[in-house]
Amino acid sequence: MAPHSSDAPVKIACAHVSKTFIQKGKQEVPVLDDVSLEVHENEFLVILGPGQCGKSTLLRIIAGLETPSTGSVTLKDKDGMAREVQGPGSDRGLVFQGYMLFPWKTVQGNVEMGPRLRGLPAAECRALARHYIDMVGLTGFEGHYPHQLSGGMKQRVGIARVYANSPEVMLLDEPFGQLDAQTRIFMEQETARIWQAEKRTVIFVTNNIDEALYLGDRIVAMEGKLPGRVQTVYEVDLPRPRDFTDMEFLRLRQQIIDASRLTL
Repeated sequence: MAPHSSDAPVKIACAHVSKTFIQKGKQEVPVLDDVSLEVHENEFLVILGPGQCGKSTLLRIIAGLETPSTGSVTLKDKDGMAREVQGPGSDRGLVFQGYMLFPWKTVQGNVEMGPRLRGLPAAECRALARHYIDMVGLTGFEGHYPHQLSGGMKQRVGIARVYANSPEVMLLDEPFGQLDAQTRIFMEQETARIWQAEKRTVIFVTNNIDEALYLGDRIVAMEGKLPGRVQTVYEVDLPRPRDFTDMEFLRLRQQIIDASRLTL
């Protein structure tokens, strides 16, 4: 049996992270307050909370797209050396809720973009792109443009593009929020399959409890108001692939729902 994620080395550490935005030049809006958490190597960590609870801001701070007002985020590299996050880096790949594809490029061209920018030889770029296009189940669509794809297919291209850039950490910000319910379930199944095939450290933001339980090794539940604070951390010790009708799945689901009502 593989070691539990909590037994693995710490990959990312958020220490007392707070964030305040300034609106219209003077009004202060506190968005995060004293958030501390650790993410382990190859762990699938889910940050769960309703809209306007600071979860996406926390992800953007980990990505280096925002700077904390106080506190810090440290990331261990492949050699185990910890450094403070001070901006974006190729060691972190970000998948947004919007599809964020280049409309003038094919599926192949979109997925090749990262390796090409890294200066890899053209043949290696093509091979990497083909590998990850196949991994996300889009073989045969290499020559299609984004406008020829469904929403779920576009998001799979986005996931393949991030993987092709070989990040150590995958950051996904409510990536399936725009999809219909059936496609969303399919994409959750695909995400779990891809993660098990090519283990990476994953931080996944969602407002959907079922999605969090289906995907996560651990769930960090945020309070349902600003400023965002960690309410509870749940260990999800369920076998994969998971069953939405499993009794333990349903018990944890109800536990999270009951706790969430206290902070909305």
